[in-house]
Amino acid sequence: MSTTKKMILTLVAFFITVFHIIPFYILITTSLKVRGDFSSRWTFPDYFTLENFTTAWQSANLGNAFMNSFIITIGAAILLIFFGSMAAYPLARRATKLNKAILVLFVAIMVVPPLTALVPLYQMVVEIGMLNTRTVAILNNVAAFMPLTIFLYSGFIRSTIPKELEEAAKIDGCSTFGIFFKIVFPLLKPVTASVLIIACVFIWNDYQFAIFFLQSSDVHTLTVAMDSFVGANQNNLGLVAAAAFMAMIPMAILFLFLQKYFIAGLSSGAVKG
Repeated sequence: MSTTKKMILTLVAFFITVFHIIPFYILITTSLKVRGDFSSRWTFPDYFTLENFTTAWQSANLGNAFMNSFIITIGAAILLIFFGSMAAYPLARRATKLNKAILVLFVAIMVVPPLTALVPLYQMVVEIGMLNTRTVAILNNVAAFMPLTIFLYSGFIRSTIPKELEEAAKIDGCSTFGIFFKIVFPLLKPVTASVLIIACVFIWNDYQFAIFFLQSSDVHTLTVAMDSFVGANQNNLGLVAAAAFMAMIPMAILFLFLQKYFIAGLSSGAVKG
């Protein structure tokens, strides 16, 4: 690649980065300004206060909302990783027509809008008495992301993990479950990171299902709690910005810790697979 092309690509990458950083910059400056400070959103205040953060935490009951979101996100992620990886293993290793058809079906399911199942799903949840429970939120998210999880895991296993490792373990007398949990699963870190980031970010930010199935204030997630909080504080953007900033921190930390595995997992599991 020529020097000119490298410079152009560098400039494009720089402007794209700046374009994405600007909203976060404005969010931070706004969250640090007290009500009545009409200075430009582009300038940092000449004082330091965390008043907006403490007020937003108490007013929006963010502690309870954070706990609900953590329980739902972590619970769904554990089930996705455990059952998704186990289901993907035989699909990746046994290239039968049925298994190929199942993978095609999973791809087809991924393009179906989740809201199409909202009415019958809501009716079923009400009939079995699981409305306003974290359990139904966990199961809904597991069902929504299981096809994508299996698709990524199966592609990664098929394209990255050599069969010779499993054959050697089988010769040594290892069972199928032993081969999976002792040999295969420890090698799934990159795609597991990809699944965690994709699923957790969407589950953490889920609003469309949470607003219907988690109507009680005791089980409100962050998105639902933020919705009512924003409506009540439209004239106090500092509080809204502080609450939004606190809500984004967990997923930002998750991505920073797992980013080195994220690209490897997607490229191996989705592109090669």
